[in-house]
Amino acid sequence: MYIKRNISWGIIMRFAWKNLLFFIIYAGVIFSFYHFLEWKHIDIPFQPLSVIGIAVAFYIGFKNSQSYDRFWEGRKIWGGIVNYSRTWANNVLSFVENDRAAQVTLIYRHIAWINALRIQLRQPNSFSKKENRAVERMFDRHGERNPVCSGFELLLDPKEVADLEERKNVATHLIKNQGLHLKQLLAEEKITEFDKQVFHNNLEEMYNLQGKCERIKNTPFPRQYAYFSTVFTWIFVLLVPFGLLNVFESQLAALEQGNNWWHMILMIFFSVLISWIFTTMEKVGSNSEDPFEGRINDVPMTALCKTIEIDLRDMLDEESLPEKTKPIHNILY
Repeated sequence: MYIKRNISWGIIMRFAWKNLLFFIIYAGVIFSFYHFLEWKHIDIPFQPLSVIGIAVAFYIGFKNSQSYDRFWEGRKIWGGIVNYSRTWANNVLSFVENDRAAQVTLIYRHIAWINALRIQLRQPNSFSKKENRAVERMFDRHGERNPVCSGFELLLDPKEVADLEERKNVATHLIKNQGLHLKQLLAEEKITEFDKQVFHNNLEEMYNLQGKCERIKNTPFPRQYAYFSTVFTWIFVLLVPFGLLNVFESQLAALEQGNNWWHMILMIFFSVLISWIFTTMEKVGSNSEDPFEGRINDVPMTALCKTIEIDLRDMLDEESLPEKTKPIHNILY
């Protein structure tokens, strides 16, 4: 999640430089054909083009609104994970008395669960968005694509880690192991049946929150909106230079007494500007479709996991607590 108030131009250019270069060359070639080769037949009236632009703007607006809803739902789910994590630790410390080892195991296993869920959600799938090489290198450099069980040796018993490495859904099995541990504590009379029921209500809610995350992760944004939004945007921006030819020829060229260079600069500038605005609006929606990919606008799950870990270990009265996750290049992962 980008946390600086204004997005830096370095970040903007990582996403936009290829399109900007293409728009400049494309508009320049069209203007050259029109003016220097006198292909006067290639201009089109701007009125139908403006109608297309309005329709595309409405379509992009709908897509962006629905994409933001997916991001905001994901953020609310992780807010619930933060809250229920604190509730889980409080219940462990309140109900499991006189067994420090069990308290630590139950809380550490929960820390492992949130990190397993985070890493699983960040695994790419068949419909994950692919950026250009410069953007992808930035994500790889920040190290958010790790094996699911990475770091678990510091939280769990080695035998449990070895078993988890063979599982398809590690987060699911961690919750299952919590339930089995509670069953053992009940048999040892370290908790009561009522305590066990309260714990299982917590575990049920953890499964609900995990399932909501997986629903968003495994359900692609409806392709009819995502795909045709891109198609319609590119149809419009490819037609923009042809529509501007007639506008600039009739209104600006006459004022400049045939100053073709000034005419050319203005036409290319406005053509590139309009094209960049529309493609940027379309890309904003595309980058919000999947809020768990670990990209610049996604839910900052790494920071949330670290916040939960700090809170839970502090509740255990540990002294050497980890530091909060800090933003990298103004991006909080």
